[in-house]
Amino acid sequence: MIRNIWAAGRNYGDHAKELGNDVPTEPIIFLKAGSCAFFGQEIALPSWTQEVHHEIELALKFDANLEISHFGLALDLTERKLQNHLKSLGQPWTLAKSFTGSCPLTQFHKVSSLNTLKNLALALNINGEVRQLGSTQQMIFSLEKLVDFVKSHFPVCPDDLLLTGTPSGVGPIFRGDRLVAQLGSLIQHEWFVI
Repeated sequence: MIRNIWAAGRNYGDHAKELGNDVPTEPIIFLKAGSCAFFGQEIALPSWTQEVHHEIELALKFDANLEISHFGLALDLTERKLQNHLKSLGQPWTLAKSFTGSCPLTQFHKVSSLNTLKNLALALNINGEVRQLGSTQQMIFSLEKLVDFVKSHFPVCPDDLLLTGTPSGVGPIFRGDRLVAQLGSLIQHEWFVI
């Protein structure tokens, strides 16, 4: 069972800039509820949402010894209109990041070394059009830095996930969209928005 999803914000410089944010000097971590994660192909948007954005991310999984044992891809879905409103009020934006179904996942694969994940293309296509394209090499904070930071600051549990940030190109998704996510030649996964 996934208890916590520790998510790195603004870990790609171009993504920070596209949202008008400063590039961070240390990791920015926010929490998504583990219960918002799911495996499968159908993404059901809650009826109350108005502008849900896609953010494709490399996801890492902690094992019983709190070491990284598996990797996959995640969509960090974000209700952007609501997030911006809550930020303007100085209020928490959990509702914009941790709503039901806001973390679709691919299957996870064993990893022997984080080095194998450091220079891989990360892409999201929607309806045949490339929307996000980057490389894990573009991360501001390395995978090791993120893992160490999370473990030293938070009560990480076995089977928790660490989302490592998203490249630029985020934008809205709509019912009827077909999303194809890729991580190099290691993962390809389809989602359908219903």
